[in-house]
Amino acid sequence: MTDAPGSEGGIKGGLAARPIVVGANHRSSSMAMRDRIFVEEARIPALLAKLGDKGVRQAILLATCDRVEAIGITDNAAAFAAAVLEILAAEGECPVEELQAQTYTLTDAQAVEHLFAVTASLDSLMVGEPQIVGQVKAAHRIARETGFVKAELETCMQAAYSAAKRVRTETRIGEGPVSMAASAVQIARDLFGDLKRCRVLLLGTGDMGELIARDMQAIGLDSLTVVHPRPGRAGYLARELGAHEASFETLQTVLNETDIVLTALGSRHFQLEKQMVAAAIKARRSRPIFIVDAGVPGDVDPAVEELDDAFVYGLGDLEQVALKGRAGREQEAALARDIIAGEAAAFLHNRAERAAVPALTRLHARFELERRQAVLDAGGDAEKATRLLVGRLLHRPSEAMRRIAAGDEAAWARLEFALEKLFELQDIEAVKTDGDQEP
Repeated sequence: MTDAPGSEGGIKGGLAARPIVVGANHRSSSMAMRDRIFVEEARIPALLAKLGDKGVRQAILLATCDRVEAIGITDNAAAFAAAVLEILAAEGECPVEELQAQTYTLTDAQAVEHLFAVTASLDSLMVGEPQIVGQVKAAHRIARETGFVKAELETCMQAAYSAAKRVRTETRIGEGPVSMAASAVQIARDLFGDLKRCRVLLLGTGDMGELIARDMQAIGLDSLTVVHPRPGRAGYLARELGAHEASFETLQTVLNETDIVLTALGSRHFQLEKQMVAAAIKARRSRPIFIVDAGVPGDVDPAVEELDDAFVYGLGDLEQVALKGRAGREQEAALARDIIAGEAAAFLHNRAERAAVPALTRLHARFELERRQAVLDAGGDAEKATRLLVGRLLHRPSEAMRRIAAGDEAAWARLEFALEKLFELQDIEAVKTDGDQEP
């Protein structure tokens, strides 16, 4: 489909205004790239304004540990994507070409289904994690308050929330992550007793690490420190959690004073190595240290498990504690995906029907105008009025059809097929009565 020129969002709306998603997620990009282009909440209005300067009229910027995406409505997908990539590349201080190689652009049905899956937590690293719908709603709120959400995008977002609600209420997809977080909290309590006396380090900003930290805070944890290689990411999450922030360069010092470590970076190389943890245990005079490796891929060197006073649990270990087996969760995920596919298809069907309304309204108005004029011209003669009406209604379409038939055989074949469907002409034979004029 060729993109129509015009302002973003579509001058006339309808199907010319296409849903679009441009972004990078945990499958398309590296953690390093997502860290570079991550947009803190306070920066979102400024970036939306920059998109507005480039002609974008409807857009939401969503930034989480798993993804950085622009969700929008546009009548020029190429221009929308180029604007988003240029602004994110500038934000991350990287070449547009480097960013583009790790991003995706989805339009129409693909964009809608992707948005629905993201909102329902089917596209997260940890499928079923509960934070994402809140993150989507927060991004939506900011965009709406800054004037970047109009009717088409608002309708799309409300449909996404409705689909996510169905997934939450009709499946058990959310039970896995919540149960795993609860298992981590219970193991910590078994080791240390009252968590109010514990010091916890959250290394990274991944969803499962944040979920466990929040659960610990809910039962009284007071001392939580967030560390991330990029200070902006650490500071943002620390403010969200009401926690302390420490620089990545002080990781060993913080580790030496930590009882529980939650790692959630997934940076493809180990952040906690055996010698680091051994030094921390020595500094702690052999008091045990509990480590939850919630990174995907893992953040903790497997050799750490060789240390007597280090208790390391990965996501698989927590899942074994929390669930009877993976098969049940995957079955729930399959059911959730079916719900999302059905909801996306229904939304697109309803959207297409709504898109036809303005044209149908104009068609009715045209017919009514011709009817009134025919009645006036006929002077009260009903037979004459109906003949005038039929002739006038068919005059312009007949002229246009002759031109199309003479100039474009393929276009005429499509038009003829549409006419037969619209007016059920297949079984109608040509009828001509005295006084009729050829259209």
